[in-house]
Amino acid sequence: MRIILDGMGGDNAPEEIVKGAVEAIEEIEHEIIIVGHPELIEDELRKNGYEGDRISIEPAYDIITMEDSPVKAIRRKTGSSMVIGLNMVKEGRGDMFVSAGNTGALVVGARMILGRIRGIDRPALASIYPDLSGGHPGLLVDAGASSESKAGNLVEYGLMGSIFADKVWGIRDPKVGLVNLGTEEGKGTSVTKDAYQRLKKSHLNFIGNVEGREVPNGVCDVIVCDGFTGNVILKLTEGVAMSVFKQVKNTITTGMKNKIGALLIKKDLYALKESFDYEEYGGAPVLGVNGPVIKMHGSSSAKAVRSAIIKGIPYARENVVDIIRQELLKIEEDDDADYSI
Repeated sequence: MRIILDGMGGDNAPEEIVKGAVEAIEEIEHEIIIVGHPELIEDELRKNGYEGDRISIEPAYDIITMEDSPVKAIRRKTGSSMVIGLNMVKEGRGDMFVSAGNTGALVVGARMILGRIRGIDRPALASIYPDLSGGHPGLLVDAGASSESKAGNLVEYGLMGSIFADKVWGIRDPKVGLVNLGTEEGKGTSVTKDAYQRLKKSHLNFIGNVEGREVPNGVCDVIVCDGFTGNVILKLTEGVAMSVFKQVKNTITTGMKNKIGALLIKKDLYALKESFDYEEYGGAPVLGVNGPVIKMHGSSSAKAVRSAIIKGIPYARENVVDIIRQELLKIEEDDDADYSI
């Protein structure tokens, strides 16, 4: 397998990107191709002491910044690491593209260059969401690719998320929940009410509406919502977690009694902190396009890059894109299934 890595995307490129690639290559048997400015990438490889032959460089001298307009950037910056990397996957020169670059540009680029899977109206970002009950993390779909969604889009998100949870995480018959302001069937907007009925009629393991307070408790495996709601959920959770840990740290480091108590629960505190650490989970797959694409956090460190590469491999290896395509073909042939957009 050839993993294409955007060497110039993100706040910490290329230093942390290259370092993460070097760390990942020690744990996998695949090849990594870093797309970016050759001299900068080579310099970072030397700094990290890499002398192997499974990391190579694909030259790219332009960069899509976080401030660039997504559509204009993809159309005009054809020599950028992002556009070249996506084209490598399209041309069969790579099996998966991983980037920490401009989210909007990556989603637009994946849609324009790789194309949407037939039957998918809008691709979605599928972000891993921590489960505070101690179970397996959930998959939040959509996490920000489209701020507005129609009922049919929400059903697509449930379908794609279910396939990912099954094939990549090994969760059989994953539970699908629709984020809403109440659990009752009649709650929500006209869009969520319509989506509820369509999900209810589908073959998915739909458990109904899920309130925001239940999302962190692992009530479902696939959390379905529009991108605006999903992005707010993610950032609110991250902000609350950071604030809580800050308060806990201030409390346990004040006074000898508290410090002694902190030592006793140190291991548990680290485990809790780790459950909220996006660097442990890797990246978010862009579901609904014709090729495996992974979006990393813009400020990803080497640790996050390593995680995204390693944990993204099953997405390509298990042919999730092809499985989504096949499932949609089956739905087209099933007159009773209501997945219409």
